[in-house]
Amino acid sequence: MSNETIGDRAKSYDPEVKQVESRSVSAEKLVEMYTTMLRIRKFEEKIVDLVVAKGVRLGLAHLYIGEEAVATGVCANLRKDDYIISTHRGHGHCIAKGTQPKYMMAELFGKKTGTNKGKGGSMHIAQVALGNLGANGIVAAGIPHAVGAGLSIKIRGTDQVSVSFFGDGATNQGVFHEALNIAAILSLPVIFVCENNMYAIGTAIAYAARVQNLAERAAAYGIPGVTLNGMDVVAVYEAARDAVARARQGRGPTLLECKTYRYKGHSGPYDREAYGTPYRTEDEVATWKRQDPIPSFLRRLLGGGVLTPDQVGRIEAAVVAEIEDAVTFAIESPDPAPEDALEDLFAE
Repeated sequence: MSNETIGDRAKSYDPEVKQVESRSVSAEKLVEMYTTMLRIRKFEEKIVDLVVAKGVRLGLAHLYIGEEAVATGVCANLRKDDYIISTHRGHGHCIAKGTQPKYMMAELFGKKTGTNKGKGGSMHIAQVALGNLGANGIVAAGIPHAVGAGLSIKIRGTDQVSVSFFGDGATNQGVFHEALNIAAILSLPVIFVCENNMYAIGTAIAYAARVQNLAERAAAYGIPGVTLNGMDVVAVYEAARDAVARARQGRGPTLLECKTYRYKGHSGPYDREAYGTPYRTEDEVATWKRQDPIPSFLRRLLGGGVLTPDQVGRIEAAVVAEIEDAVTFAIESPDPAPEDALEDLFAE
């Protein structure tokens, strides 16, 4: 299939502004989700500024810009004691689960005050106290970890849930199928969230999978599979709410396929190329940018009377200040000492 075909798929979601139609999501929750998406976006835009404009070396930083509605909509349904397992593109998941940007920024700077004391960097951020069991630099490697967490929930008899975030490329890995199978037969409280951004580095999912919607694969394991517009935070929130409720009730796992799009390159701030080869057309990128989840959601909130322009300005100013403070915190934080490398190697 061609890139034009993939672009045509993007057009299946109506980019036109609509009023907030859901009556089952409170105004407070809508504002909370908008703020979370904005926090994720501003955090990553600051990374781009630091790396591109200021030449700061932060290592690989797989940007989530464009996909904010997925992490936000899912995590808005979770409690502090619920678990998430993230991916190499995990900034959005971490912030949506409650990690303060200053600790994550410090981690990217390799500082002792970082979430992993400077030892993990962008691809391995974790914060167990918040239920974040870790990002993972290996494609699909976090999926069985989420199933393990789900098994522990069932053994302990709690009503927690475990959420696994992964990309479209992960669905062609063996562990994806193994994990869904074991979660299904044991009715584990796991929500599998496929962030289908259409590309695994530069390989289009249209080349790598025969099915039109990856959620169809859930049928092989006898569990629900839902394909939804991952650029619409309310759609994600409501689908995840149903999946979380199902899991808490002991009815087993769900596969959510959120069709979304990353606006930046695979492993950094640069667009359109993977290993030096262009793989996305400008028209395709432009089509998806017209569906940008943050401004489109904001227009809905303004049109529905949920927010006023003055309130929007105050929210944005507070978020921008928070991110600037995070950079200052990271720069001023101490570097780890050499002997710190031997700490935290084993669980107590």
